[in-house]
Amino acid sequence: MLRSSLLALACLSMPLAAQDAADSVAPEAPAPISQAFADLSDAAQAALDAKRAGEPVTSENWMIAAANPLAVEAGARILRNGGSAADAMVAVQAVLGLVEPQSSGLGGGAFLVWYDADSGEITTLDGRETAPMGATPTYFQDENGEPLEFFDAVVGGRSVGTPGTPALLEAAHRRWGRANWADLFTDAIMLAEDGFVVSPRLATLIAGDDERLRRFPSTEAYFFPGGTALAEGDTLVNPDYAETLTAIATGGTAAFYSGEIAEDIVSTVRNAEGNLGLLALSDLADYEIIERPAVCADYREAQVCGMGPPSSGALTVGQILGMLGAYNLSAMTPEDPRAWRLIGDASRLAFADRGRYMADSDYVPVPTEGLVDPTYLTDRGSLLQRNDALPEVEPGTPEWDHAFLHLADDESLELPSTSHISIVDADGNALSMTTTIENGFGSRLFVRGFLLNNELTDFSFRTHADGYPIANRLEPGKRPRSSMAPTIVLQGGEPILVTGSPGGSRIIGYVAQSIIAAIDWGMNPQEAVSMPHLVNRFGTYDLEEGTTATDLDIALQQLGYETNVRDLTSGLHMIAIGDTLTGGADPRREGIALGE
Repeated sequence: MLRSSLLALACLSMPLAAQDAADSVAPEAPAPISQAFADLSDAAQAALDAKRAGEPVTSENWMIAAANPLAVEAGARILRNGGSAADAMVAVQAVLGLVEPQSSGLGGGAFLVWYDADSGEITTLDGRETAPMGATPTYFQDENGEPLEFFDAVVGGRSVGTPGTPALLEAAHRRWGRANWADLFTDAIMLAEDGFVVSPRLATLIAGDDERLRRFPSTEAYFFPGGTALAEGDTLVNPDYAETLTAIATGGTAAFYSGEIAEDIVSTVRNAEGNLGLLALSDLADYEIIERPAVCADYREAQVCGMGPPSSGALTVGQILGMLGAYNLSAMTPEDPRAWRLIGDASRLAFADRGRYMADSDYVPVPTEGLVDPTYLTDRGSLLQRNDALPEVEPGTPEWDHAFLHLADDESLELPSTSHISIVDADGNALSMTTTIENGFGSRLFVRGFLLNNELTDFSFRTHADGYPIANRLEPGKRPRSSMAPTIVLQGGEPILVTGSPGGSRIIGYVAQSIIAAIDWGMNPQEAVSMPHLVNRFGTYDLEEGTTATDLDIALQQLGYETNVRDLTSGLHMIAIGDTLTGGADPRREGIALGE
């Protein structure tokens, strides 16, 4: 049931430049070549060597691609022993929460897309965090009604939403798991107790967030033992995390959402010095995973399927690709500025709709079907029939299948600290899951061996603009809009690609580009995830620094774009499904693709 009152039709357009400025915070740093994985299995080492050489990994039976070799090995053990893709995901996520705590973990949320080999159906599970029931729409405004500065809201208890990841792990295992639940945590518990080697990426990010991580004693004690920042090559143990995982392994997620763990989470949030939060025990006890209809959009001969609202990922990726369907990108090369004019302006049009219409559909009406309707996308795509950049873009007018609530454009900030997991098991089941605590190191609150999210800052800090409500405003119990875009691409009803990425709102561009690279330009997964990034959301074309993307700088300016050369740290993990499985892991991070 929609919980917002329906308002009369009105029209409002806010400058997209405001969104561009708000969403320009630097991403996580790219990962240097790591020496932190010296004790990998021969198979995992070979996979790491293949990635460094730019070569894909192939296998006959199953495959995992994720952001850390230790996590991938944990999932591989499960698959070797006959577990399902859902079982392996639990093992992967448990290790990721330990070895890359800045990106995801028990204190965060996730979206999962599942292809079932027996039924041929796509299922999506929403494990997004929720706002405390005690929060109000003006939660992120000062006494004058003005939005708080971003990091003033992030660091501390105010930004923490009810975590969804533990519940999502259990829900997926109950539906599709075959392995013993407790066994899925064995590797993570062992690594937490015995220690793991701190990777270059983790060490770099800790050093770069020194001041914020030191604000809270428990966080400082973990990341700055003895007062000194953890360094590459240090061995880090986390007995508290091992104890938390052991409680979940033996008692299920009831041990997380009630009892001592829940009490410690709530106490940490509500007593965060300088920035108190409102999370309550009842918020944890009442949390639920929601199964939502998959959002699918046609592209060429394929269907691109993913997570619907509160994620904007599948809708916006689907819109970009749907608008490009009338244009022959395969006749162009990845170095052709004409291709990037089409891709860039399709993205700008899609982001205009995203800012206007997309939010938690349990709270505001979202024209989901209208946004990916082929006729609507063909009409929007006709705007690309020109030789230069669109001078400006406006939201379109998709059809609604229910009462229409017209909304103001959002200007929320979504930062790029997330992780992605792609898995195909021996039975042909496919899983795509994007998982996050939002900003790097989340709220910086550390409890029971893991960090808590700052997901509430994905809401718009403003509630209205010129008297009209913003769809992604905060409301009690609501789930903030996300750009996470876990994706499974089907052809003839069978999966052909599993893909997804971290990266804040640039996730959408990264995922769309990976699909275009595979379908239009015939790239294998390693080529597709490694190719230079060009991303345009609000008008300025971001070009990946240190790559051949910068060769297009002048040409894109001549087409009418402003350009910005910068790091674009995706974390794409792609598996192509055919006679064999072929996988690729993003060279910008530390992960691998591994299969047998």
